[in-house]
Amino acid sequence: MTTSPRVNTTDGIRLAVREHGDRSRPCVVCVHGYPDNRRVWDEVVAHLAERYHVVTYDVRGAGESDRPRDDAAYDIDQLADDLERVMDAVSPDRPVHLLAHDWGSVQAWQAVTEPRLRERIRSFTTISGPSLDHAGEWLRSRLRRPTPRRLRDLVSQLAHSGYIGFFQLPVLPELTWRTGLMRRLIRLLDPSARHTSSETGDGLAGLALYRRNTGRRFRTPNPRPTSVPVQVLAPTDDPFVGAPMQTEIGRWVENLRVRHLRGGHWLPRSAPLRVVRATEEFVDYLEGGEQSRGLRRARASVERRGFADQLVVVTGAGNGIGRATAAAFAASGAEVVAADVDEQAARLTAARLRERGATAAGYGVDVADGPSVRKLAERVREEHGIADVVVNNAGIGMSGSFMDTTEGDWQRVLDVNLWGVIHGCRAFGEQLIERGEGGRIVNVASAAAYLPVPGLSAYATSKAAVLTLSERLRGELAAHGIGVTAVCPGVVDSGITDTTTFTGSSPEEQRRLRERASRLYRRRNFTPEAAAKEILLALRRDRAVAPVTAEASVGLLLSRLAPGPLRAVGRFRST
Repeated sequence: MTTSPRVNTTDGIRLAVREHGDRSRPCVVCVHGYPDNRRVWDEVVAHLAERYHVVTYDVRGAGESDRPRDDAAYDIDQLADDLERVMDAVSPDRPVHLLAHDWGSVQAWQAVTEPRLRERIRSFTTISGPSLDHAGEWLRSRLRRPTPRRLRDLVSQLAHSGYIGFFQLPVLPELTWRTGLMRRLIRLLDPSARHTSSETGDGLAGLALYRRNTGRRFRTPNPRPTSVPVQVLAPTDDPFVGAPMQTEIGRWVENLRVRHLRGGHWLPRSAPLRVVRATEEFVDYLEGGEQSRGLRRARASVERRGFADQLVVVTGAGNGIGRATAAAFAASGAEVVAADVDEQAARLTAARLRERGATAAGYGVDVADGPSVRKLAERVREEHGIADVVVNNAGIGMSGSFMDTTEGDWQRVLDVNLWGVIHGCRAFGEQLIERGEGGRIVNVASAAAYLPVPGLSAYATSKAAVLTLSERLRGELAAHGIGVTAVCPGVVDSGITDTTTFTGSSPEEQRRLRERASRLYRRRNFTPEAAAKEILLALRRDRAVAPVTAEASVGLLLSRLAPGPLRAVGRFRST
């Protein structure tokens, strides 16, 4: 880090500026909000400075910069002018990329929408800080054209913004800051506030930001458009700035991307790596790099078909339901990773998808082996990115009485059918949580999980465990925006009977039983393609449990409404 000479503003205020990284690289200027100072960016800067020339500064009234006494000195136009002075000092010959949070975003918006600064700003990544003019017009538009949803958003935002009215009061806001009550209130409303770098002096001085600007901007907004590429990072749990007000700005921003990141208001401190990753993707793209899948998906006002711009991983994709599901996702626009214990079969699936114009790759994986699954997850991340949808489909069939099923049989069916799902959920789920932009996990169980079919004690146990696991994970991962769906197929002609183990049978009887089971499944004539269609539909509807086939649907209903009679049927069939 280098300390730059203090930048003098047009009205004589001196701003403390710090520079990080190589000055020959693209310049990223970070603007902090209220009641913070430049230290709110410390963890973000530590990573960005490895690749860029990063600049932080204390805005007027905060940190080591001068503190004007007159509220008029905090006018939003003056703050934008301060930002221009900093840009000219640190990157006079090259446009900068802006990264701003809270009130830093508010003043950056003023610069971004200033026509004369268009060539000075290459991109703008904003977190929890709308343009005051855009926000004022957004609020007024809710009343001009009220609908239940628009009114709900308005009421929600007014509740979020109640503190703005409080800051207009005389004396009382200052008192809450001096007694330490304000800091406790902020942390009560948003746990991520424990990361804030706020100091009492910064909080007191910054009250002028609200008193000078919010009232008149909200009463008579003058929203201006911009051609600067804008990326909005909207925290999902921000108690102060609702997502609609900061993201529904497409009429003013012609090149807009919106990304919803898990976290509270102080995202730069509570989840710095998420901010770093999104910023790097945006800056790299605008500096001539390839557009990431996340950026393509975040592009606003673009109609997408199905699962376009999503990466889908399917295990057991070498045949049957897995192969059909991979094909269905590919036909819906997704990039597909097909994985199977038979690597050649997985590669063949991928090759067929590529022949149809899809983007696909095939890999070998033994889902029963945890390190093998984790290695697959890391390879997918390195070569394709973090998966958006993971389908844990790989499984094996096993039939036979409980007494004929050996410990080795039990171990094998549980290793593949249950542990394979556990390994997939852990390896890919960790990446989804880290990314912080949600995702989907699909675990293929079976109608045997709740139907008392005789002769399937081991298989049904493994699939019942998958169903229970999925239901528990759905609740646990909801906080991370990750949906979990358990798919329960009935009799699907997927080819699983060709490899099913019939315990306690001789090789000749094993062959005969497989042929008999295969004939029955073919007679049912429910194809893997039909099952894949139901899986994609379940994802679109975000279903917790998705029975596939009529018997699976009826069985699920009976298992919940009439479990006793259903068990009686199972005892009769066993007899």
